[in-house]
Amino acid sequence: MLRFHVYDVFTDTPFTGNPLAIVEDADDLGTAQMQTIARQFNLSETIFVQTPDDPAHTAKVRIFFPTAEIPFAGHPTIGCALHLAGDGTQTITLEEVAGLVPVTICRTATTARAEFTAPRLPRPHAVAPGIGALSGAIGLPTDQIGPDRPGVFEGGPAFLYIPVASLEALAQARPMEPGWTACMDAARVDSAYLYTATATGFRSRMFSPTAGIPEDPATGSATAIFATQMLANGALPATGTTTIALQQGIEMGRPSDLRLTIDTADTALVAIRVAGQAVKVAEGRIRIP
Repeated sequence: MLRFHVYDVFTDTPFTGNPLAIVEDADDLGTAQMQTIARQFNLSETIFVQTPDDPAHTAKVRIFFPTAEIPFAGHPTIGCALHLAGDGTQTITLEEVAGLVPVTICRTATTARAEFTAPRLPRPHAVAPGIGALSGAIGLPTDQIGPDRPGVFEGGPAFLYIPVASLEALAQARPMEPGWTACMDAARVDSAYLYTATATGFRSRMFSPTAGIPEDPATGSATAIFATQMLANGALPATGTTTIALQQGIEMGRPSDLRLTIDTADTALVAIRVAGQAVKVAEGRIRIP
C-alpha cells in the first residue's frame, strides 16, 4: 500500500481551490501504474514523489492528468512543495519532466505560501483561431471576445488564451461542439484559458475536456504562461516587475487565488513566478495496481 495525501491548492480554506493527490514513495511504480492511480483519484492532477536523481534536490516528481502524463503543472508543484516542507521555511527543488523547479516556502504565524519559478520561459506555439471560430467554440457572440488578441503559447504544457469582454461573458462561456474540437485541433492544444479583467486583477476559467478535465478550478501552469499572453498584448512594462492577482474556479464553486509575478527586461520575459497556499484535507493508503 502506498501512502497518499490530498490537498486543496491555491486556497487556505478546505473544500475550495484545486484538489491534488500526492502519492509518496513512488520509486517502484511504472508509468502505467501511475496512470491507473491518477485515473482512480480522477482529480485534475496527481503527483508522484520519487527519490531525486541529484541528492542536492528535494524530490523527483511525475505529474498525471486522469488521461496522460504532463511535463509540468502549477498546482501539483505548489501543493507538493508545501507538503514536503512540513513546518519549515526553505527552498524546495523539484525535478520535473520539464526541468528543475525551485519553490520558495514563506511562512508567517498563520499562513504558509509557496512560490515556484517556471522551469522554462513560454514561447509561441501556434496561430490562434479567428474570432468567428472562437465564438463557435465557446458559445459567445464575437463582440464578447476581446479586447486582447487571442494567443497560443507553451511552457511545458500549451494553452489557447481567449480574452472575453466581461465577467458575465466569462460565466456564460463553455465548450461547444463541433467548434471546440476544431479550434483545439487548429491551435494544437487540449486546453483553453479564458480570462477577463477585474477591478483587482483578472478572473479566469480553464477548460480541457479531452484531457479528462471538464473545467479546472486553478491552473498554475496556465497562469505562468499567461505572462506571454500579456506581453504579446502590450500589458507589461519593457523593464520591471509586475505582480498580478488572479481568481479562478469561482463559477465551479471552488474559488482559488493565484499570484503571478513577471520580470521583464528590454521587452522580453526574464522570469515568471506563481504563488499560492494549500491546505490538507485527507490522507490514507492506496493499493499498488
